[in-house]
Amino acid sequence: MAIFQGDLAWLCHVVALVAAVVVQRGDALKPLRVLALTRYGTLGASSRLRFFQYFSALEATDIQVRLQPLFSDAELQSRYQYGHYRFSTVLAAFGRRIKSMLARHAFDLIWIEKEALPWWPLWFESALLRGVPYVLDYDDAVFHTYDLHRLALVRQLYRKRLDGLMAHAGLLVCGNDYLAQRALHAGAKWVEKLPTVIDLERYTLADTSVRKDVGRVADVPRIVWIGSPSTAKYLQLLRQPLQTLAKRAPFVLRVIGSQLELTGVQVECVPWTESTEVAAIAECDVGVMPLLDSAWERGKCGYKLIQYMACALPVVASNVGVNAEIVHEGGNGYLARSEEEWLDALTRLLTDATLRQTLGQAGRHRVEMMYSIQKTGPVMAHWLREAAEKK
Repeated sequence: MAIFQGDLAWLCHVVALVAAVVVQRGDALKPLRVLALTRYGTLGASSRLRFFQYFSALEATDIQVRLQPLFSDAELQSRYQYGHYRFSTVLAAFGRRIKSMLARHAFDLIWIEKEALPWWPLWFESALLRGVPYVLDYDDAVFHTYDLHRLALVRQLYRKRLDGLMAHAGLLVCGNDYLAQRALHAGAKWVEKLPTVIDLERYTLADTSVRKDVGRVADVPRIVWIGSPSTAKYLQLLRQPLQTLAKRAPFVLRVIGSQLELTGVQVECVPWTESTEVAAIAECDVGVMPLLDSAWERGKCGYKLIQYMACALPVVASNVGVNAEIVHEGGNGYLARSEEEWLDALTRLLTDATLRQTLGQAGRHRVEMMYSIQKTGPVMAHWLREAAEKK
């Protein structure tokens, strides 16, 4: 069953009521041993947001998680620096991963980010999962790595690799409808949709008020984009609108987590750290998320938008995939389908502080209701327990 976001609030409420009854009765939940096979450590956004930030909520229900990232933070940082992993790094990573999977029978459930052994034959990974129920989590259309590969041989050999994993999973947790539909088409028996969310304790209302004070250049507003070096390419879609906008009104483009030079536009590049990202966003006035309209991008979960909205910023986003669900046109931001629409939306927001405040507050409320770990944490704990019981 794939739930829709309108149903998520209802499910969270039900799970919270059940948990309250259990606590009042004094019933102790049976400890659940979970092996979490993530792609990265805390430096990897997908692992940090889809796995790590759930650990506290899981521990509260006596779900004991043992973590085994495929690549460490140091190895991922090296990849960012040099553009690839060393061959010895990859061999060591897969060696650690296979060793952990051989010890799988010490656990009640395996919780996997995307796939346990990328590029390995399906039969081999399936053999190392046999005998223990497993849950797959997808926040990207990673299956297109195989079925849309430029080499025909790869497409032929691997195009159904992830479909095979999906078909035998106890549960598929997907970040949006595009991913959920692929899982259902592959034959997955249980599919749930859960967006990538933020922790309200990190995005407090006090933090969102700093953007009017710290580090401002007079009254010049800031447009913000946050991401990694691998996703900064999407900012090139805004080259012309931003250059035209800069001739009409002063603004600063803040880029968090990457480097960018844009002729005619004042750009400030800010390094990303987990401890400073909230303040770096909150100091700004408008958040943007440009995307190409292609198969890979339709699988994205719109986390940037949720971060901006949590900081009470209005947003402008490409009308692609889940963005159309997160952004309510004229309610908490705008969807743009062309360079002209990007220019019009940004002009409107930069020149109207009252509009920015109104849309930003609406976005913050939407996050509090639908996109926080406080809402989804108990739901995830409930799903993992149920998946472990369905041996």
